[in-house]
Amino acid sequence: MFTGLVEEIGTVKNISSSKIEIETMFSDISSGDSIAINGVCLTATRVSKNIFVADYSIHTANVTTLFKVRQNSKVNLERALTFFSRLGGHIVSGHVDGKAKIGKIEALKGFYKVNFFCGKNILKYCVDKGSIAIDGISLTISSLSCLGFEIFIIPETFNNTIMKFKKVGDEVNVETDILAKYIEKFVKKESSGVSSEALKGFMTK
Repeated sequence: MFTGLVEEIGTVKNISSSKIEIETMFSDISSGDSIAINGVCLTATRVSKNIFVADYSIHTANVTTLFKVRQNSKVNLERALTFFSRLGGHIVSGHVDGKAKIGKIEALKGFYKVNFFCGKNILKYCVDKGSIAIDGISLTISSLSCLGFEIFIIPETFNNTIMKFKKVGDEVNVETDILAKYIEKFVKKESSGVSSEALKGFMTK
């Protein structure tokens, strides 16, 4: 589990069809630790000094933007949430729902406005002012359209994540708010015979 608050920008040292090797300043990574790489939860399988290696499946490569990562690419990194961590962003699982494409990046006074195009598989879970993770960054949706969504990013977040390297047309990993998925499941159960009282009880807990 993660918060969507990127801790570091790492550098890809090597990548194959199933493994990725990343240089990091983290000094407390151990084999078996979960690390979010551009929002994708992977497991460190080998750690040596300031380098860790993680495996990933063909499915992960197809659903995310990992297949576009190359040697020397910059990636967002976040270590897994601990019991003593502050949840400063929102609950992020590291299980990417799909990809979105950047349609526009606009530098405004005090912040950046970014528009994304995405499919219905992502858009159906998006709500105005709702949380969303873009390449592992916890952000808030400012508006929606039938084609995608818009977000505002403060300079602190923009300049300390790989957003500063992005350009129009680039694809990003997207994870929608998990609460929306739970609600969808309960609504489907409602139509299959689950009582409205049970759904109401879930929503008020």
